[in-house]
Amino acid sequence: MPRPDVGPTICQLRLQGSTVSLVRRIPLRGASGRAISGLPIPAGAADVEPAFDLEGAPLGIDPSGADTEAIVALSDGTFWIGDEYGPSLLHVGPEGEVLQRWVPKGLERILNGADYAVKGVLPAIALCRRINRGFEALAASPDERWLYAVFQSPLVHPDAASFRCARHVRVWKLDALTGAVAAQFLYPLDEPASFQSDQAAGEVELADVKVCEAAAIGLDRLLILERISRTTKVYSVRLDNRLTVAASHLKGRTRPTLEQWSAAGEAPLGVPVLAKSLVLSTDGAPQLDRDLEGMAVLSPHELLLVNDNDFSVEGARTRFWRIRLEKPLF
Repeated sequence: MPRPDVGPTICQLRLQGSTVSLVRRIPLRGASGRAISGLPIPAGAADVEPAFDLEGAPLGIDPSGADTEAIVALSDGTFWIGDEYGPSLLHVGPEGEVLQRWVPKGLERILNGADYAVKGVLPAIALCRRINRGFEALAASPDERWLYAVFQSPLVHPDAASFRCARHVRVWKLDALTGAVAAQFLYPLDEPASFQSDQAAGEVELADVKVCEAAAIGLDRLLILERISRTTKVYSVRLDNRLTVAASHLKGRTRPTLEQWSAAGEAPLGVPVLAKSLVLSTDGAPQLDRDLEGMAVLSPHELLLVNDNDFSVEGARTRFWRIRLEKPLF
């Protein structure tokens, strides 16, 4: 982290023609009024991301720290923000105050020194996320009754071998008032060889494929951004209630796990999987940057994409891409 003094911040942007301008910054802050950091949280028995400065010195941990990745702006002026560390969801006020943080059950005890309210309302199984692969994709239903949180990768459940070979990620439909999981779905990742630009640059494997963004285009209808690095794909999916996964798979003791089932490729087990329809592939648009992670729906025919510059450590600059679609999204 080249600038550990710069913590998570909401930036309001204005899009005018081909220009993106900054309107205002809203730093996230705790109950004390102090800005929160982007440092890793203490995770107890779970793995935690290490953080270093540019000289390689460790930066430590912070019970209030968050790796903010996804954002949803609500009609009341508040925000829901997805975090990779917990993984967790932060409810943030209009001026950046963290109102509460939803974490997997048990993690709230580890974060008891946080500078805001922490509630263990998410299923504990979320603690099985691979490090740096938490909630990067978050959306809200049009009526704001539901939140849709998509894991970036399959869980490491029960072991790393299952993660490496699994090709389905969990999608949670959450009650926006309580955090309870109303339904769980499985989203199928594409085969790594189908990401043509990445495949041409070198060998890729299933663990390289990840979900980095989601946007709602209706009740229980999502756009999912799936990528490796050079190739990005956007799919539309419908969260059909007939395709919900049994609630028993929210419990850590259920065997086989969804990840074991996915890794084995055993369709006869009867676990339902979401269908998806391709909206966009950057393999057909080589002028688009790599590492696209942000997406906004501007209209039924337009998307806005933005890359992750990774602190510009390797020289990448933040760039936005306005995409005109041939077929309307809704």
